[in-house]
Amino acid sequence: MREGLIKDTYELIIKEIQTVITASYIIAVGIGMLFNYQKYSEFDINIFNYSDVFDFLIAPFSDFYILFFATASILFVSILIKLDTLWKNKWPKSYAKANFVPDNKSWYKTYRIVLFIISFFLYLYLSADYYGKYTKNKISNQNNISIKLADNEIKSGKLIGKTKDVLFLLNNGNVYAIPITSLVKEIKIK
Repeated sequence: MREGLIKDTYELIIKEIQTVITASYIIAVGIGMLFNYQKYSEFDINIFNYSDVFDFLIAPFSDFYILFFATASILFVSILIKLDTLWKNKWPKSYAKANFVPDNKSWYKTYRIVLFIISFFLYLYLSADYYGKYTKNKISNQNNISIKLADNEIKSGKLIGKTKDVLFLLNNGNVYAIPITSLVKEIKIK
């Protein structure tokens, strides 16, 4: 009897951990997609036209800042929800005044969840926009690189980034998409 209880508890914990890890990874991929989009949109590149699914599945791990921000965002929101619950339980009068809504209403729980979701997405969008501007400044200040193409032509410029199939260069205000695996020489974007 006792052995079955321990085994059932262990299996339940493992399933919960798997669910949390899966949900966290999906959120991290979404954050990585948003951040990559903002980074490339600063150079008028629609990254969705040049990427495949694998590029976005590894997006949270391709840049340390995205990985750090995804982890920090998930932890920040979790802590914020815990602090909100603590405030609601410890000081209900000040909590009700601060929210302008009595927390004993039937619709309050839904209101609270929607408010957290809207705040989280707004926070993500503003942070991704800042990240895009930060990386554009960082790229503008980096040294030029040189790439030797298949026909021995050398292209130089500042490396914006790359996907599995395309390399993006900034050269004198022009943005070039250079395919890595085909005979196409270059695509001038801007």
